[in-house]
Amino acid sequence: MRRAERLFQIIQILRRSTRPVTAAAIAEELEVSKRTVYRDVADLIGQRVPIEGEAGFGYLLSPDYDMPPLMLTPDEIEAVVLGAQWVAGRADPVLATAARDVVAKIASAVPEHLRPYIADPSVSPKPPVDRSGTEIDTRCIRSAIRRGMKLRLLYRSETGDETERTVWPVILGYADTSCLLVVWCETRQDFRHFRTDRMITTEVLGEPHGLRSGELSRRWRIWRQSELAKRGFG
Repeated sequence: MRRAERLFQIIQILRRSTRPVTAAAIAEELEVSKRTVYRDVADLIGQRVPIEGEAGFGYLLSPDYDMPPLMLTPDEIEAVVLGAQWVAGRADPVLATAARDVVAKIASAVPEHLRPYIADPSVSPKPPVDRSGTEIDTRCIRSAIRRGMKLRLLYRSETGDETERTVWPVILGYADTSCLLVVWCETRQDFRHFRTDRMITTEVLGEPHGLRSGELSRRWRIWRQSELAKRGFG
């Protein structure tokens, strides 16, 4: 790895962490010595990159630091393209179009020598299963999640029973063959998963669930860890 690329990667490592990152951790990821990391960090600080910390404690990058976001490496480009291809083949029409637009914007912004990594990447997701005509439009669900609004679902179970539920949507989970909506169910007073291909209707209610931003997701993560621990995976 060239020195310029290594300096850029150090910034990226610090950028994605909210806690101090030790020189040892940086050295391990970049496969260099700690002495090299100490020297590189000193050089970055000398170039007015706002890095705080010291050897033995760890380093933090100021959250106010602004760096051009499209200084991408070939691996980063292929990671974005792979993710965008997966979304384009499996998400609702709006997200699928957005994924294709992201790739087009990156292609127009990166240097010429990096464009082959977009036009002819070395990685590709598995072709999606055709589920046309079996899924509801998840745009309203995503909107409800972002706005913290309750949903009313008419749902058909695996056995064919239909139930109506008022739920607090947490997150949509996409897989190759299905899409799951994680919710807090008012009827069960617990977290539940509902497959979108079994939803008959969805309605965004004009009523917020009342929790501050991020709180419902935090509670779900705690619940999920508890469930994994019960099954011996914690």
